[in-house]
Amino acid sequence: QVQLVESGGGLVQPGGSLRLSCTASGRTFSTYGTGWFRQAPGKEREYVGSITRSGGITRYADSVKGRFTIFRVNAKNTAYLQMNSLKPEDTAVYYCAATSRTDIVIVTTGYNYWGQGTQVTVSS
Repeated sequence: QVQLVESGGGLVQPGGSLRLSCTASGRTFSTYGTGWFRQAPGKEREYVGSITRSGGITRYADSVKGRFTIFRVNAKNTAYLQMNSLKPEDTAVYYCAATSRTDIVIVTTGYNYWGQGTQVTVSS
């Protein structure tokens, strides 16, 4: 079992930045790839980006490419989502997830464990 807890969400103005954290407990975090997803009201959960267990490979959705960065510090059992140049359309609940797969996973069904989510609101 892996327990995931997201933190760092909040209210930010357009153009601002936030860093979300995903801290894991339970089984060894370094054996799981990590993904970030988001869900806006009335919409399906969508892929934001992901990182392999070693941190060597990352992938991003086109909507966030160049603005968001995912990295991880396995020694701290934590993955991060650095969000810059935020837009109102980035407003959503953001979730981190863990997968036992070794490749990059972009679908929700590929993940074994999920956090509870953290709200990000981009508004002036």
